[in-house]
Amino acid sequence: MQHKKLAETTLEQSTLIEDAVALHQSGQLDLAEILYNKLLNFYPCNTTILTNLGTIAVQKGNLEVGLVTIKKSLDINPNQPNALNNRGNALQDLNQLDEALSNYDLAIAYKPDYAEAYCNRAITLHILKRPDEALASYDYAIILNPDNAEAYSNRATTLQNLKRPFEALASCQRAISIKPDFAEAYFNRGNVLRELKRLDEAITSFEYAIFLKSDFGEAYSNRGNALKDLKRLDEALASYDRAIDLKPDYAEAYWNKSLLKILTGDYLEGWQLYEWRWKKEPLFDSLRVYKQPLWLGTETLLNKTLLIYPEQGLGDYIQYIRYAVLVEQLGAKVILEVPLALMTLVSTLNGQFTFIETGKPLPNFDYYCPLMSLPLAFKTTVDTIPALLPYLYADESKKQKWQKKLGKKTVTRIGLVWSGSSVHKNDHNRSLSLKQMDSLLGLPFDFHSLQKEIRAIDLDVLIAFPHIHQHQDDLHDFSDTAALVDAMDIIISVDTSVAHLAGAMGKTVFILLPYAPDYRWLLDKTDSPWYPTATLFRQPALNDWENVIAKLRGVLINM
Repeated sequence: MQHKKLAETTLEQSTLIEDAVALHQSGQLDLAEILYNKLLNFYPCNTTILTNLGTIAVQKGNLEVGLVTIKKSLDINPNQPNALNNRGNALQDLNQLDEALSNYDLAIAYKPDYAEAYCNRAITLHILKRPDEALASYDYAIILNPDNAEAYSNRATTLQNLKRPFEALASCQRAISIKPDFAEAYFNRGNVLRELKRLDEAITSFEYAIFLKSDFGEAYSNRGNALKDLKRLDEALASYDRAIDLKPDYAEAYWNKSLLKILTGDYLEGWQLYEWRWKKEPLFDSLRVYKQPLWLGTETLLNKTLLIYPEQGLGDYIQYIRYAVLVEQLGAKVILEVPLALMTLVSTLNGQFTFIETGKPLPNFDYYCPLMSLPLAFKTTVDTIPALLPYLYADESKKQKWQKKLGKKTVTRIGLVWSGSSVHKNDHNRSLSLKQMDSLLGLPFDFHSLQKEIRAIDLDVLIAFPHIHQHQDDLHDFSDTAALVDAMDIIISVDTSVAHLAGAMGKTVFILLPYAPDYRWLLDKTDSPWYPTATLFRQPALNDWENVIAKLRGVLINM
């Protein structure tokens, strides 16, 4: 009789747990949690109950509670792939990525065919910026489960980061074919199509994602980016605002809106919104917090010391370091933290500054300000941009070295920059191949490459035009580039740090811009309030570099 009663109890326990699991799997988390907790009172060491209770806590965002509960289960039985996978998910959400990865690896060790763990492991590797390993993990998840739409969709993002957009697009398409109502796959497809400059298709894909998921703030924001690329600016602004309505703390949408506002000349609101950059990836990681207060233009700086620290790219530093002079005019002592590559160049800035190489110990200061918050601090408008040029200069000894190396000038010297860094997120939009400029290269000028990076695609053109002087081996930092820029009569550059350098030095610079330019160049103008010696040559239509080069050629011929 006792054996029969024990069997009935075990069967009842099993049935109740199955009921709780069914509720859990159907998404009824609250009801499942109530039933699991009731069962836990009778079976406190049941690992299924503990693991699933911890998993529900993780799913509901109670990550610390979930971790504690799952740990109790694993203390009883460490060989639980499901528990390890779910603990990995909680750790990933807490940004404890190395620990998350270890848990996924353990889950796979216990269960080598665990496709879900491979997929989650891949997400962690992607966040850790280990894309090749992430791709391998997604691929293995797909081998184990060929119908895993989530793996295909996430794999597309990794392929996009690896600069393999056509494969990324195919991966999105496969995800959609498996799961036609998968909003995130349409969203990822929109991102790839935008990179491929298939903007109308990108907008359609974002809109279908929104159709499937009406509160999809990220899709609204990225739809806004594609609309901005087409210069449909009112629609872009409305799309950003809708994203913000749906997610009032969505930093990426505020950031995108700020860039649009600055692009259209609405500087007062634009620079204010630009502060949202500190709450978005990846800039969040570069936010600094000191015990001293942040200065954004309110407090007096008379007899105070202000630290200005760098952020973002070297071109940004060159553009905005001009504000250090204005800070000093407020009566402040100014500490400039400077990236090593810019140290010699920036030391030519007029003023009594303390220069500290990035990463070195800082002296005492009273306030601090990130470099690119200075336009906000000075309430900059288009009409009040400080543009007294030059504000950076070439080193005299390096100027003499280049004069000796280049010899006597017989014709106009032109410095060329046709492409930027290949890892720049906007490189596909701003850079040219040298072949696209070949109609210029036969003109009777003395051409000099100012580039450090020469791409394989450009080597044949350089062979065909051996009169283009190459100097990449002699350009060790920006002071070397500045001295070479000084020896030129004209600089022709796409939107790179060299364009900013030439502008800051007051050189004649022709800047080649895409149809939808970076926020700093405003719209439609052929001049720049930031660099009065610059002339802007803009694409008249999307991807139309041909007309840009033709117009530039006409200007050069008539000089």
